Amino acid sequence: MLMPLLSAGIGALLGAWQARRRQGSGGDVAQWAAVWALIGFLIGFLALVIYSRAVQ
Repeated sequence: MLMPLLSAGIGALLGAWQARRRQGSGGDVAQWAAVWALIGFLIGFLALVIYSRAVQ
């Protein structure tokens, strides 16, 4: 159940790191973090669905 939230948090951290590495402004960092968090959430949710169906 926590897999999507954990992967969203990791995605946000990676997105913020990537934007800072490219010398982005505060808005750039926020936008990159938000997009990467959404991508991470979707990947985590997909993994949770696959895991749930495999266990049953």
